Amino acid sequence: MNLRFGYNTNGFGHHRLNDALVVIAGCGYDGVALTLDVHHCDPFNTDASDLRRLKGMLKALQLSVVIETGARFLLSKWFKHEPTLICKPAAGRDLRQQFLRRAVDIAAELEAEAVSLWSGPRQPDVSEHDAWKWLVEGCCKLSDYATRRGIVLGFEPEPGMLVDSLATFDRLKAEVPSPAFGLTLDIGHVFVTEKDPIATVIHRYAHLIRNIHIEDMKTGVHEHRMFGEGDVNFPPVLRALSDVAYKGLVNVELSRDSYRAPDIARRSLQLLKQWSAKGQASAIA
Repeated sequence: MNLRFGYNTNGFGHHRLNDALVVIAGCGYDGVALTLDVHHCDPFNTDASDLRRLKGMLKALQLSVVIETGARFLLSKWFKHEPTLICKPAAGRDLRQQFLRRAVDIAAELEAEAVSLWSGPRQPDVSEHDAWKWLVEGCCKLSDYATRRGIVLGFEPEPGMLVDSLATFDRLKAEVPSPAFGLTLDIGHVFVTEKDPIATVIHRYAHLIRNIHIEDMKTGVHEHRMFGEGDVNFPPVLRALSDVAYKGLVNVELSRDSYRAPDIARRSLQLLKQWSAKGQASAIA
């Protein structure tokens, strides 16, 4: 089957959202991973009429959408990615929950395919016991809310965070059994944190994958790189996604390349389609 590719707006940090969408569609992408941010559909300053216009533009450009919640300084002007679901005080956790619920609301209005989230890192003044308890509570509450709104969630393990690998995701999923609670699988993260081949991981978690992030990485180094600048072998990865009949978006995530966004977006799609065709050809052979 043909894969559907998207591009994350966090890689268009110097573009207005409307301009970024035009470029992403113009490059030939099927969708967009919309990172809600201070200048890209700010969740606290976007009203119903804004969302109607955005939905109309997405439809006109024939772009599917997933909602991403990884903005760096949206909730705190001082501290990256804070507050989280596992922070002190409770008011911070409540603010993160409020933001995530707003993301679900926006996803429902835009008919998005999923909302993606993560745990955040555990701070030194928070015990592992408390952090885990708060995370489970927060994810259960959000899953219930997402279910009522008809939205699925993709939880992303990320190196350096409390849920940093698929093993810790497995533990979390066991405590958050909601069908709405699935997995955002970041190909680069899998390459860095997991011992098994990426294709094997894709087959193992196919029933839970709701969203895919994709980028290159060097062996053992968590740093998102342009395709060809790392060590990931992509044809088998893309073939595995086709083999498991993954129907969601495969979203390029290169937030540090915003200064060259149009060129990187164009080149990324060219390479992904080339590698996808190569993976399909090797499967036939």
